[in-house]
Amino acid sequence: MDTYLLDWANLLLRWAHVIVAIAWIGSSFYFVFLDNSLTAPTDPALKDKGVNGELWAVHGGGFYHPQKYMVAPKSLPENLHWFYWESYSTWLTGFGLFTVLYLWNAGTFLVDKSVFAWSPGAAIAAALAFLAVFWLAYDAICRTLGQKPNGDRNVALLTTLLVVLASWLACHLFAGRAAFLLVGAMIATAMSANVFFWIIPGQRTVIKQMKAGEPVDPVHGQRAKQRSVHNTYFTLPVLVAMLSNHYGFLYTGPHNWIVLVAIMAAGALIRHSFVARHKALVAGKRVPWEYATVGTLAIVALVAWLRPAPVAAVAAGTPAPSFAQVQAVVEQRCVLCHGAQVQNKNVALHTPALVEQHAQAIYQQAVVLKLMPMGNATQMTDEERLLLKRWFEAGATTR
Repeated sequence: MDTYLLDWANLLLRWAHVIVAIAWIGSSFYFVFLDNSLTAPTDPALKDKGVNGELWAVHGGGFYHPQKYMVAPKSLPENLHWFYWESYSTWLTGFGLFTVLYLWNAGTFLVDKSVFAWSPGAAIAAALAFLAVFWLAYDAICRTLGQKPNGDRNVALLTTLLVVLASWLACHLFAGRAAFLLVGAMIATAMSANVFFWIIPGQRTVIKQMKAGEPVDPVHGQRAKQRSVHNTYFTLPVLVAMLSNHYGFLYTGPHNWIVLVAIMAAGALIRHSFVARHKALVAGKRVPWEYATVGTLAIVALVAWLRPAPVAAVAAGTPAPSFAQVQAVVEQRCVLCHGAQVQNKNVALHTPALVEQHAQAIYQQAVVLKLMPMGNATQMTDEERLLLKRWFEAGATTR
């Protein structure tokens, strides 16, 4: 029953997390597009009102005319929409999902003793420290260098080095699948913290100054803008790190941290290409697709690097493995988590009938995706996976 309820919590939290993440990322992408697509107003009346940029757009059968005031309008509108619950909800549902999937079963999903042998409690503490320490270090970099000459470049460089270090450390401490997800959660925590500690407080300060009749300090908008730009570059690396847990070939290799860094860097480069495209179109300049090209080539290089080793062909006429051979592999590698007493994901494999019933899932998870055993905790070999493959393709019978 506990496993069944955890599966429901997993489903509902994942569903909610995807919904609110779409809302947050969608609004973030839209405002980055908007900021980089604004043109100076041609109407003198708009300039007099303090409008710094405008955009005409058509969508859904209507025309839209958003305007941006720099630093703030002369008077506050009666209805002012805030964008922050999308961010907070994404982090809360994501942390809840991380708790249900990894922290609740840290000994199974967070710890891989072949990578680093430590207790589940220590692994949980270290995982939570990753979230906090990365934010504190990144925030310190932004505070120290963000407003200085070449600040954006220096912050980007040091933050990249920080992500590389964290990726290396995570992949040397945690199970590969958990390490990839943890790095994504670490960056996502910084994104939401940017909204909570800088973007929204800066906007509240501007409104407070306006209501008090005080001059509006532009530094609050500048800092909020800087963190917002960081968030848009973080988005694609976070998404690919989150999606990676469905693809064992990414995180099971000995140099998985390089894979993680490379694929996140590719995402950031592709995102930059689209950001630069918005600016180029407004300025009438060439679209700099070379950033996306480099990112795409990095992915192509990963595809070539991670390709599976060729499997020796089975000689014609070789009989399919017997079920006794298959059952021996299942009992040694699978029944520990899918037996009579423990039935992870409500799957049991301790009888021939159950093995035959779940043959499709065994083939998908252990042969095609290589996601099982989780973190290869029971050390299933490539030869054993090939044996399961041949058995399934021969009909997957127990006779």
